[in-house]
Amino acid sequence: MLLTVAVLPGDGIGPEVTAEAVRALEAVALAFGHKIELRLKEIGAASIRRWRSPLPEETLDACIQSDAVLLGSVGDPEFDDLPLEARPEAGLLKLRRELGAFANLRPVVAFPGLEASSPLKPARLSGTDIIIVRELLGGIYFGEPRGFETGGHAVEAVNTMRYGEREVERVAAIAFELARTRRSKVTSVDKANVLECSRLWRRTVAKIAGDYPDVALDHQYVDSCAAALISRPSTFDVILTENMFGDILSDEAGALVGSLGLLASGSIGARVGLYEPVHGSAPDIAGREIANPIGAVLSAALMLRHSFDLEIEAACIERSVCDALAAGCRTRDLVDDGRYLTTSRMGEIIADQILNSAREHGARAT
Repeated sequence: MLLTVAVLPGDGIGPEVTAEAVRALEAVALAFGHKIELRLKEIGAASIRRWRSPLPEETLDACIQSDAVLLGSVGDPEFDDLPLEARPEAGLLKLRRELGAFANLRPVVAFPGLEASSPLKPARLSGTDIIIVRELLGGIYFGEPRGFETGGHAVEAVNTMRYGEREVERVAAIAFELARTRRSKVTSVDKANVLECSRLWRRTVAKIAGDYPDVALDHQYVDSCAAALISRPSTFDVILTENMFGDILSDEAGALVGSLGLLASGSIGARVGLYEPVHGSAPDIAGREIANPIGAVLSAALMLRHSFDLEIEAACIERSVCDALAAGCRTRDLVDDGRYLTTSRMGEIIADQILNSAREHGARAT
């Protein structure tokens, strides 16, 4: 199978972790007899410096013409004082809109052997396996009007939370379909006791649930869900929520497993999916070979699963990551002492595990 992937390393540690995700994909291609066509393009601060745009047309065209997009990270404090539309992050927001990627998937899994990295007691963390489905193109991040207003002697700011029924229906359907492949439970998170948007959200999700009688649905307020993620995380299966709530809850859930560096994400909806690690660009550690590449590698696994329907290959990457961690392999974010692997060494070990795992499971390793 030919896999055409636009690769956008981006800023900060993005190029380092993306290189290891590509290494994992190349190992999969070798083991399973696929071919990969990589289209390397720029986004974010790197693109601003060269093209004076956070998302040049050349990059956007390459993404639209590919089967999937693999992204590193965007963001650089050098541009923090610019207007929002001129910052590196604006390139990512525009790319999501142009690709029609309305649903963000964030798996949160407690890896065996990393219990000491979590702030929770092992007994409380055990069995945690959640996927957060976040609506990505609506809500308060995109609602109009927005901005600053000057009246009299005071400056005011306004943001607008807005949702349409169709926006909720399409992301809810993705959550219910995912639940069917897992433990058949969806928890819809809102603030329906005070927000009209949340009342529409709850009503619409309940309507979609009627098409999935085999999937259990419960509703939680966002503050209650935030508390439950700490007190009983293993009780969740699929969490479905709107844009801002999902942004906050997914970072909270990520802290449960010990490091944001472990977390992958995929943004899907239209034909081309966008896959990236959850962590930011971390410019303070860029170029030092200490970033954790696992989030990027697992994002590549999500890409194989959701954009190419290659479940066996995706599972091979995930199994290889688990094997590396079980063998005691750790990057700096996962240890308290000075003994840790570099970014590239961790990526190399995972790639070797992919080849070994593929052979053990009868793949076309060569």
